[in-house]
Amino acid sequence: MTVLGLLAGALTTLSFLPQVIRTVRTGSARDLSWGWLVLFGTGVAGWLVYGAWTRDLAITATNAVTITLVGSLVVLKAWQETTTRRLVETAGQPRVRVMHSARADRRHRP
Repeated sequence: MTVLGLLAGALTTLSFLPQVIRTVRTGSARDLSWGWLVLFGTGVAGWLVYGAWTRDLAITATNAVTITLVGSLVVLKAWQETTTRRLVETAGQPRVRVMHSARADRRHRP
């Protein structure tokens, strides 16, 4: 039964790997919902604690890997949103052009 649990857990855990790879390659985690990440991550953390508490190798090992993959998606999404927010904030600011000429200096003298 432990082998079956490890195999099933490995398949469901590895199902996240393509999403992590896609998110890294495209640099976009926009399609990932914060609600889903939080709910799923909390559920996986609960299974991890349960597996450790009951000393079930299959549940503990697969959920440890899953929480690592979900955690990487959380980090990538937060990084992308922070980067996007900074770009949007700076994009709206006008660029200041500094003129260094004798005429410009005379205008600013009292």
